[in-house]
Amino acid sequence: MFSNMIIGRYMPGDSWIHRLDARTKLVLSIAFIFVIFFANNVIGYAVATIFTLLAIMLTGLGVGVFIRGVRPLILLMLITTLFQLFFVQTGDVLIHWWFIKITVDGVVNSIVVFVRFMLIIMFSTILTLTTQPLAVADGMESLLKPFKKMGLPVSELALMLSIALRFVPTLMDEAQSIMNAQRARGVRFNEGSLMTRIKSFVPLLIPLFVNAIKRAIELGDAMEARGYRGGDQRTKYRVLTWHRQDTVAIIGFIVFTVVLIATRWMM
Repeated sequence: MFSNMIIGRYMPGDSWIHRLDARTKLVLSIAFIFVIFFANNVIGYAVATIFTLLAIMLTGLGVGVFIRGVRPLILLMLITTLFQLFFVQTGDVLIHWWFIKITVDGVVNSIVVFVRFMLIIMFSTILTLTTQPLAVADGMESLLKPFKKMGLPVSELALMLSIALRFVPTLMDEAQSIMNAQRARGVRFNEGSLMTRIKSFVPLLIPLFVNAIKRAIELGDAMEARGYRGGDQRTKYRVLTWHRQDTVAIIGFIVFTVVLIATRWMM
């Protein structure tokens, strides 16, 4: 389960996306979350899907890697879409049984929410798969540098982001190891009712929480032993550099945004 998740993992490569500046990928990932809401019909979501698939192909990792990584999150996305299905009561009624009422608008909204979630997760995952955690942190620090004059602790925020990105895959691997140990003792995580499955995950939380605290303490001790100092006193080994392909990526995204907005009036 957790071993298949790719969120937070970096996969080395030399693709066109890998060579983009971390700041470019950060800006485009954040912008995509807002731009996707311009889509309001089938054509718009088709354009967004084609753009996302094109970006995935440019990573050189293959669509299958992203699909396998998103699979563990399908349940979360389905639960979110069910809220839309049951709580949107406008439109023609398709099913009405007892207190359950499913309408056409509810079905449409559920599909829209699911597609949006899928596209946002897959596009955002491109950032972590093709960018080293330190590069992501440096990019975030560079983008937030203007806010330093307002008293925002930019360097500390970048450090927290870097540590979080490194901890996510580590904690996932530890969770998988604990699950394997529990399975060896006869625990079945994929059997029984929904409540039974939820209760079977409770024994994972305590050892996982303890291991997370232990690793945090070890990391703090290691940083202190090496005399780590944040802020302006710390120099950079790798300096972020803007290249022509970053400009091309920005222009391509702007074109995508314009086309997506234009599709709003096509149906």
